[in-house]
Amino acid sequence: MNTKNLVVLALLAGMGVVLHTVMPAFLSIKPDMMLAMMFLGIILIPEIKSVMLLAIVTGVLSGITTSFPGGTFPNMIDKPITALVFFGLFLVLRKYQNSIISVGALTAIGTLVSGSVFLGAASFIAGLPAPFTALFVAAVLPATVLNTIVMVILYPIAQSIVKRTKLTTSATVIQK
Repeated sequence: MNTKNLVVLALLAGMGVVLHTVMPAFLSIKPDMMLAMMFLGIILIPEIKSVMLLAIVTGVLSGITTSFPGGTFPNMIDKPITALVFFGLFLVLRKYQNSIISVGALTAIGTLVSGSVFLGAASFIAGLPAPFTALFVAAVLPATVLNTIVMVILYPIAQSIVKRTKLTTSATVIQK
């Protein structure tokens, strides 16, 4: 892992914290906009060390900025699991990696996985302030839509920046 990649991951995590902090909570749970930044980092730097580092940092930062009662540890559990699932699906869809449709679909699936793991972990650790289904509908589904829209907008921009600046040094980074 080199300095350029660490800077890119840090910038994405920082942008994710801002998005996560300003997002309002619904039924005491915030739609996790930080996921879009984590997913973008995984797409830009698809290396297992980078994926795990970003997942751990994202989990800690999401935990610190959560409004969910007892949500710190569920965030720390959720992000590494979600990152590995997203990374695995990303590698399986290797020949479609540059497709905005596959990136959007992966983001939607990743957000649904994240929300399910988070609510399941929160239910086990701290209990839920409302029924699982209500929280899923009020926060996870809107987050899925928002994250997918954000990714569909940001991915082509990030793709262009990476091509022009050689910002990342991963051998498998976006190529057309």
